[in-house]
Amino acid sequence: MEFSSKLLEKAVNEMAQLPGIGKRTALRLVLHLLKQPKERTGFLAQSLLTMREEIRFCTNCHNISDVAVCEICSNHNRNHQIVCAVEDVRDVMAIENTGQFRGIYHVLGGKISPIDGVGPSQLNISSLVEKVKSGNISELIFALSSTMEGDTTNFYIYKQIKDCEIITSSIARGISVGDELEYADEVTLGRSILNRIPFENSFKNN
Repeated sequence: MEFSSKLLEKAVNEMAQLPGIGKRTALRLVLHLLKQPKERTGFLAQSLLTMREEIRFCTNCHNISDVAVCEICSNHNRNHQIVCAVEDVRDVMAIENTGQFRGIYHVLGGKISPIDGVGPSQLNISSLVEKVKSGNISELIFALSSTMEGDTTNFYIYKQIKDCEIITSSIARGISVGDELEYADEVTLGRSILNRIPFENSFKNN
């Protein structure tokens, strides 16, 4: 792709670093920004900089937040004895959109994947195990995607807490094997939360 401007080329190359954005889409977006009033581009740039510099992660669940403890964890109307373990913040958003879950979350920050060099120590697993062993949790729901990495992560956590006095459950397999939670429709995802099954059954049947 030939560019008449080095400035344009640099902007397109940076935009193309975003996931799902190819060079042609990046060019279309950059040209769109050029057609907008300068202040609009300034607002966009400033909002991104402010987000990057000021955004925080909840000290309790590791969800993205503007304050030390996120709105979900600080909500006294939520059931703090039921914790739903998810891969990342997109899964929190997906489950919240169903309106079917009133517990709290624990964001692991990924899945165990030796091929990608991701081990348990690189995820928020130890803080989850400590949370369970504190005795303040009655149920832990495993809500990771139905992939080999997701199942491996679930089983690893389960082994760490299996001797604790706690119910462990897994979302029902209304979510197709291999699917990511964020792409599931709200009705299917909501039903999979409501119809969750004992975690032991989820791996005995595989």
